[in-house]
Amino acid sequence: MSLNRQVQAHVARTVPRGYSWGMSDDPKTLIRIARDNGAEDHPEPVNLGERVRDLRKARSWTLEQAAQQAGLARSTLSKIENGQMSPTYDALKKLATGLQISVPQLFTPPQREKVNGRMAMTASGQGQRHATTTYEHELLAENLTKKQMLPYRARVRARSFEEFDGWVRHDGEEFLYVLTGVIRLYTEFYEPIEMRRGDSAYYDSTMGHNVVSVSDEDANILWVTSLS
Repeated sequence: MSLNRQVQAHVARTVPRGYSWGMSDDPKTLIRIARDNGAEDHPEPVNLGERVRDLRKARSWTLEQAAQQAGLARSTLSKIENGQMSPTYDALKKLATGLQISVPQLFTPPQREKVNGRMAMTASGQGQRHATTTYEHELLAENLTKKQMLPYRARVRARSFEEFDGWVRHDGEEFLYVLTGVIRLYTEFYEPIEMRRGDSAYYDSTMGHNVVSVSDEDANILWVTSLS
């Protein structure tokens, strides 16, 4: 059954633990949930006066010094910074030249610090669970929005390739790490690989892939999928 993104997000938030999703929804559903949980970025409008003042202060210049560098009257620069005057394009060019930047950079917000200190901890067994007939997924760092990666544990229930409804494919790249048991990794362009605890694989997830447990017990793996 085809569901639109809004309905899928609602289902993802309200589905009971242990509910069995259709195999065709796995793992694209997990990626869709992760993306739907993050709000879209909207560029902030730039206040020209504040931008010019910030650029001037970043250079430790007084109004007088900045005005001299730009070839403008001190009073003119003061009015621009205080929003009391809309500069002509000629004045903008002079400002940009004096500040040693391009005109478009006057209207470009400064880049935020790359280090933002985000962190999320998921206690053992406390991730959000989504089950299928072949896997049981546990989403980790689920409350962290706008993630670039989707980390999750998976309990591998499948014992044969035939249990899957064809290949699993989705955008991005994927890292797999075996936590317990023994698995067989099937990929579209390579021979099947048997992997044991501590083994890992990194692959293009647009390539068809499936994982089965070849242990007596269900195997457990860590998956990290890129979202960009």
